[in-house]
Amino acid sequence: MVVETRLKIVPIGEGQSLKAKAYEALKYAIMTMNIYDRNAELRLDERDLSARFGISRTPLREALAQLDQEGLVRVVARRGIFIVRKTKTEVLDMITVWAALEAMSARMATRTASDKSIAALHDLVDQFSHDEVARHMGEYSDANIRFHQAIIDLGGCPLIGEITNGLFFHVRAIRQRTIFEKDRAKKSVADHKEIVAAIERRDTELAERLVREHTLRLRDHVESFVDLD
Repeated sequence: MVVETRLKIVPIGEGQSLKAKAYEALKYAIMTMNIYDRNAELRLDERDLSARFGISRTPLREALAQLDQEGLVRVVARRGIFIVRKTKTEVLDMITVWAALEAMSARMATRTASDKSIAALHDLVDQFSHDEVARHMGEYSDANIRFHQAIIDLGGCPLIGEITNGLFFHVRAIRQRTIFEKDRAKKSVADHKEIVAAIERRDTELAERLVREHTLRLRDHVESFVDLD
């Protein structure tokens, strides 16, 4: 998987509601961009976006205004438009909340998830050894994100899913930024295998603890080694 540090824009075709199409296309481009990469281009150029989308600036401005209301971009008078990146303190808080919610999902999964759905976790874990991670960094980064989403889904609590969806954009991006720092990927593979084994054994307390500690190690790494401010 190629991690984008610049918006990947696809021209918008003719049709009704160019504003809606511009909104969806721009939101998707932002959501799939690694905004916490050191080289991420956070400033948006309205004229450039208009040309790359192939639309006038009016529907683009309307789309940007909606994204501003949603907190994905910030329109600053006389300065420009910027993709919103959270402060380090905010990211640490998000990871802490995610750790609690994913740990509870793991706990619930040991009690209610089917054997078949639990077994599906192996597809995101077993193909990667320490050597495989080194050779397939992009694939593992993607599998890592999907693994944590899968744990949330296995918990079967719609409200936890709704809350984590609100955190997902930033937590995903910070995971992408850090997964290959300080040998974290190899440690992540080992952690994931232990988590899957605990859930398969229906070991409620262990599964909850392993998931919580795994995510809190990400928090510790960000706190110690990542400069976001």
